[in-house]
Amino acid sequence: MTITITVFERAFDEGRGLARDMRVRWALEEVGQTYEVRPVPWEGFREAAHLARNPFGQIPTYEEGDLTLFESGAIVFHVAQKFPGLLPADADARARAIMWMFAAIGAVEPPIVDRDIVEYAERDRDWQGERFAMVDARIRGRLSELAASLADKPWLDGDFSAADIIMVHVLRRLEGGPILAEFPSLTAYIARAEARPAYQRAFAAQLALWEANKG
Repeated sequence: MTITITVFERAFDEGRGLARDMRVRWALEEVGQTYEVRPVPWEGFREAAHLARNPFGQIPTYEEGDLTLFESGAIVFHVAQKFPGLLPADADARARAIMWMFAAIGAVEPPIVDRDIVEYAERDRDWQGERFAMVDARIRGRLSELAASLADKPWLDGDFSAADIIMVHVLRRLEGGPILAEFPSLTAYIARAEARPAYQRAFAAQLALWEANKG
């Protein structure tokens, strides 16, 4: 059965793989599933056809037969449940992997996304500097806690899992900035993940789409 995901026709990140469809692409590559993409232009997000797939007018969405899903975390979880390779067989280890998926989206990602909002949506505000300081302190706190938990382990809990896909993609929004550089264990964690062949295939596919549509 054909799997189709919706993606940005022209991603905001200029091919850096930061849009959330990258999580879904990566998961599908890890489990060896082929997929098709449906690029959506900016003006298409509020059209009825796309809103029928995601009522919030966002990407990615996932279609497989009669099943349509939105929210990248839910999609990656579905892929991990349906196809072997991204969740442990042991019940306790599986529960911990799912826990880390929720932690990535619910605890680590929000202040990182807030930083983008401060940078781009609040750039003309007198209090932008104060907001940066507050948000950066929250990010450093979360990264300190994450680095302490990761310690010298290669992955979050045992073998590589769907949780690592979500967590690494969340952290990549900080790549090239000073905050992430303060945590060498996390930069090494990201590098291990980016070296995976499945990641490289997913990244190449999204970059090729951006190159084709950037004109």
